[in-house]
Amino acid sequence: MPRDSPIFPAGDLHPHDGPVAGPDLSTTPLTAPRPLTEAVGRRAPLLAALAAFGVLFAPTAASLVQQWWSDPDAGHGLLLVPVAIWLAWRSGVDPAARANPGLGAMLIVLAVLFRLAGSLAAELFSQRLAMLTAAAGLVTFFVGWRQLLRWWLPVGLVALSIPLPTVVLNELALPLQLRASRMGAALLAMRDVPVVLAGNVISLPGHQLFVTEACSGLRSLTALLSLGLLLGGMWLGRPWLRVLLLGLAVVVAIGVNGVRVFLTGFLVYYLSPAAGEGFMHTTEGWLLFVVSLGVLGLATWGLRTLEMRNGPGAAHA
Repeated sequence: MPRDSPIFPAGDLHPHDGPVAGPDLSTTPLTAPRPLTEAVGRRAPLLAALAAFGVLFAPTAASLVQQWWSDPDAGHGLLLVPVAIWLAWRSGVDPAARANPGLGAMLIVLAVLFRLAGSLAAELFSQRLAMLTAAAGLVTFFVGWRQLLRWWLPVGLVALSIPLPTVVLNELALPLQLRASRMGAALLAMRDVPVVLAGNVISLPGHQLFVTEACSGLRSLTALLSLGLLLGGMWLGRPWLRVLLLGLAVVVAIGVNGVRVFLTGFLVYYLSPAAGEGFMHTTEGWLLFVVSLGVLGLATWGLRTLEMRNGPGAAHA
């Protein structure tokens, strides 16, 4: 039959002809790609804010890292900050969080004022506190305050990594020295060791023990508080149990330091004066610190068991 017959009009397909090749829909984009300039433009405010944060607080961050590295009393920051970053990454972004530019801008302005005041007074603590406040302001500005609530545990760990001012440390060290001295002297008297206490000086027959600032227990107190916050945030769901664990961390730190003073005096009296200094004294401190970690771990396990028996608590961080 001719192709131009009434049954097959001209231009139509013949039954024996193959299919007509059409456009490849699999390679045809449904929507036009977003221009690169638009994608960059949407991130420009965040990139500019991060750049300004780096320029303003780079010297502050450098001095903080240097103190973590060189000061044994502040060395826990080298561990706390990486753990805080990992916890923040694991927690992710709160789906309910919404940007709050007003509150974020207020926090950023407050941080800049703190930074300037700290620079004028040559005071490091206020500058480091300003750096933490500025970081919180950036999170609030671009993500929202709900995100800060979601990151309460990382924020708390970073705050504990900032060393306190020397004036505050001195005010805390002296009462801890005196308390450790009284506890150590009382324990020695219970073991029938002749002892005379005068302030932070424990007098034994033929020897005197000086409970110095380094033996005040501030270092172990900070470490146990950080561990208590971490254990409470990861294993306990109820806020009041977390607060209780922090209180136990303080009690354990003070009690273990008193036991350390007692053991030092006991070994000096019965063994040798060399037991109160050098390698023996340092090793004794490390062993007791390990014991305090175990006590805090057992306390966490006990509170966790109590919580599970009384029903699940709030969602963990």
